[in-house]
Amino acid sequence: MEKKTLVLGASLNSARYSNIAIKRLVRYNQPTVAIGLRKGEVEGVKIETEKIPFQDIDTVTLYLGPPRQEEYYDYIVSLNPQRVIFNPGTENQEFYEILRKNNIEIEVACTLIMLGTNQY
Repeated sequence: MEKKTLVLGASLNSARYSNIAIKRLVRYNQPTVAIGLRKGEVEGVKIETEKIPFQDIDTVTLYLGPPRQEEYYDYIVSLNPQRVIFNPGTENQEFYEILRKNNIEIEVACTLIMLGTNQY
């Protein structure tokens, strides 16, 4: 099943997990959009630097630590995703509460493992 995914904290650096996640999402035929610090492209996915009002986002997968997430709280809620995946190192109790109040599912997991084990 296709789940349009926003990779937040996307990197052009091929050693970064966000970069690997974009490649893996594309390989698993998941529609993917991305926001990062620098514009660029990974596997045909444009990395934007602005908070684009993307439509039909099912999943937001975070690759930003808690201090950097705060500026995206309202933006992520405005996208009305089904879920937000908190990859290792992104866990954030404050944001969990905001998402719960907005009926958005929270997954503390690794996107790469979820994809690799058919749990995405």
